[in-house]
Amino acid sequence: MGEQSDTFRTRAIHIGNQIDPATGAVVPPIHLASTFRQPGAGVWGEFDYSRSGNPTRTNLQTTLASLEGQDCVGSLAFSSGMAAIHCVTMMLKTGDHVIAGCDLYGGAYRLLHKICNRSGIEVTLVDMTDPGAVDSAMTPQTKLVWGETIGNPRLSIPHLAELAKIAHRQGAIIGVDNTFGTPALLRPLEHDIDIVMHSATKYLGGHSDCLGGTLAVADQSLFDELYYIQNATGAVLDPLSCFLVARGLKTLDLRVREQSSAALQLARWLSSHPQVKAVLYPGLEDHPQHAAAAQQFDGGFGAMVTFELAGTKDQTAKACESTRLFHLAVSLGAVESLIEQPATMSHASYDAADRAKFGISDGLIRLSVGLESFDDLKRDLEQAISKALES
Repeated sequence: MGEQSDTFRTRAIHIGNQIDPATGAVVPPIHLASTFRQPGAGVWGEFDYSRSGNPTRTNLQTTLASLEGQDCVGSLAFSSGMAAIHCVTMMLKTGDHVIAGCDLYGGAYRLLHKICNRSGIEVTLVDMTDPGAVDSAMTPQTKLVWGETIGNPRLSIPHLAELAKIAHRQGAIIGVDNTFGTPALLRPLEHDIDIVMHSATKYLGGHSDCLGGTLAVADQSLFDELYYIQNATGAVLDPLSCFLVARGLKTLDLRVREQSSAALQLARWLSSHPQVKAVLYPGLEDHPQHAAAAQQFDGGFGAMVTFELAGTKDQTAKACESTRLFHLAVSLGAVESLIEQPATMSHASYDAADRAKFGISDGLIRLSVGLESFDDLKRDLEQAISKALES
């Protein structure tokens, strides 16, 4: 089977999921062994210690590398999405400078501002949809540009190839969090991005039952450095979670496209709702970066929808608490729909001034659209909004 000649959906099922030669099982076994017998003293086999390499993790990484596109030289699986981002930041040294997007996951904001700063690493938040602003923020000390293919929580869309040119012109590495986009809709390595990260907890796993993160790169020396850091620090994904993510990947394309379709329908309905001030969804024609999204994404605009309620902070919280099908919870990307208030939940780690500066208002609501019926989800939101605004 040609690894890149087959379609994405076919590769997700077959690459990295070879038949077990011992039994003929069509699902590879889970290897729970922590250590492996060596052929001789000082002679290393393919596997030696599970932190350094594990057959189940290798299978998952092989699948992921195939799905990230022809430019991918390899992928790495981590114990969480934050562990994956942390691995990237551990390439930095005291005095280095990071430019990150201002539409940024709260955990990444916390890592950069509350942990990396302890090592003397400086961080500047910039609107990634404005290449000029990114260019102006670059300094000789800028070593990393970090963005998101779909910003969290305001769903902004940067032009990846333009940002890559700016970063590379200054000799910096550029990495992006593609958790919201997934490789089913967008493969950033094809746009000259150096590092692609996913929280595998979300769409890759897809069932809210495992924690994980991944990195994929297009340069062998960069891959080798990231692997060295991962092996030295040990934040690897355990075999059972590797199996769960690998299982989720088999239906990723189907799930994400169906969820994206329902998200677009909900976004259009919310746009006409009298109690909704604004809807942020890149599939809507009035989204500021709709053209860039249409150019970069393949077959959908993602399953995340953010909207601003015409109500108070408490009324917004009440709306989030009143849904029946949308579970009030952080995280995203699974078969069940989720709802949350970013200001008090996923982005509570932002400094209050930065929340105000970057548009994370108290009235903002973020939806992760699952696989339930669109009509059922619409009715659920409708009753929750009515109940909240009546209070």
